[in-house]
Amino acid sequence: MQLQCPLNCCGPIRGFSFCFAIKSAWARVPTSLSRNKKLKAPLTYQLRTFAGIAKWLTCGFFLVATLPLQAATFNVTNYGAAGNDSTDNTAAFTACINAIIAAGGGRMFLPNGVYRGRITIPPVSKPIPSWIIIEIVGESEPPPVWGTIRSFPLRQKGTILKSLATSGAAVISAASSTFYSDFSAVHVIIRNLDVRTYNNPQIGGIDLYYAVQCRLDNVSINTGVYNVQASQPTHGTKGLITPANNNAALTILRNVLITGYHTGILAYEHTDGDSITLGSNIHGIEFATANHASRFGRVCAQRCTNNITLTGAHAFTIEQLDIEKTGANQTDANNVWQANVFDINDPNNLGVGDINYWVVVGNVGAVDDFDRNGGNTVRTRRIGSAN
Repeated sequence: MQLQCPLNCCGPIRGFSFCFAIKSAWARVPTSLSRNKKLKAPLTYQLRTFAGIAKWLTCGFFLVATLPLQAATFNVTNYGAAGNDSTDNTAAFTACINAIIAAGGGRMFLPNGVYRGRITIPPVSKPIPSWIIIEIVGESEPPPVWGTIRSFPLRQKGTILKSLATSGAAVISAASSTFYSDFSAVHVIIRNLDVRTYNNPQIGGIDLYYAVQCRLDNVSINTGVYNVQASQPTHGTKGLITPANNNAALTILRNVLITGYHTGILAYEHTDGDSITLGSNIHGIEFATANHASRFGRVCAQRCTNNITLTGAHAFTIEQLDIEKTGANQTDANNVWQANVFDINDPNNLGVGDINYWVVVGNVGAVDDFDRNGGNTVRTRRIGSAN
C-alpha cells in the first residue's frame, strides 16, 4: 500500500505504521544528539533537528488518524481448527473465542473449508468500557441455493460451519451472563458464512437470544438439503433467534437465507431486516413479545406453511412480502407440509403492523390471495392497490 504524506514533507510512503514516522525522524538525529546526554551541536542545528522530528511525528500521527482501523483478526486454524469436514473443531473455536474476549474484542476468521463443531460465545459480564464486538467471518460469501421446484444439491465449497449434534445448543450461540439481566455484553457480527445442520434438525442454526446486539450479513442457515426436498421439521428448532434484550437493543439482518426449520426467524426487539429469504419453514418469521417495533424491507417467503406468525405482542412493518405458494403437482408425500396455510397467522390478534404483499401461485402466476388467521390489527395491502 502506498500513501502520499499529507504534509508533503516526505513523498510517497509505503506502509502505514506510526513507528515508520518515528524511525525516520530518529534517523535524522545525529549521533551526538541521540546518544549523548550533553548536546554539543550548535543551537541552530538543534532547533532544526527537533523541528524536523516534530514534522515527522505530526505526519505519523496524521497517517495513523486517517487510516481505517481493522479489528484484530484471529484465524481459527491457528488454534487447531481444520476445515476438512471431519474434525470436531469445538475446542479450537472455544480457544479462539476466549482469545478474542481476552483481547477486548476482535474477528474470528474462518478460511474456506467445511468446519464441524459449534461456536459458543461464553458469558461476558465486565466490559471495558462497555460491551465488546465479536465478529465471526468466513472467507467467501455463500451462494443462496434454494428454490420452489426441482432439486439442486448444496455446494460443499466456501466457508461452511456444520454441526450434526442431536441435542444441545445451536451451531452458533451466545451464553447468558450477568451484564444486564441475563444478557451478555457482546455485539455479535456474523458475515459470509454457511451455517448447516441436517434434515429435520434437532438443534438450531444461530441463537443470539442472550447477546446485547447483533448484525448478520451474507449468511445462509440451512439443513444441508435443497429446501424443496426438506422433510417436515418436528422438533421446534429455529434457524435464527435474535437478541431479546430491550435496552440498547439492535438487530440488523442483511442478505440472510434460512431454509428447512420449524421457525425461520424468531424476532425480538428492534429487528431491522432486508433481503431476507425464507424457504420451506413451518413459520417464516415468528414475532415474539417486544416493546419496540421491528422493520423489514423485502422478505421473500416461499413454500412456508405460515409466512408470518405472531406468538407475542409485536409492532412491525414489512415493506414487501413476496410470497410463492405451491401449485398443482408441486408437492409430494415428503414435502406436502410446504403447502401454504396462512400468510398471516395471528389467532390472538397480537400483532400491530403493516404489510405490502405480492402473491404468486406455482404454475399459475400472480394472484390476489392473502390468507389470514386473525391478525385484525395488521393492515395488509396488495402492491399497486388503492387500499
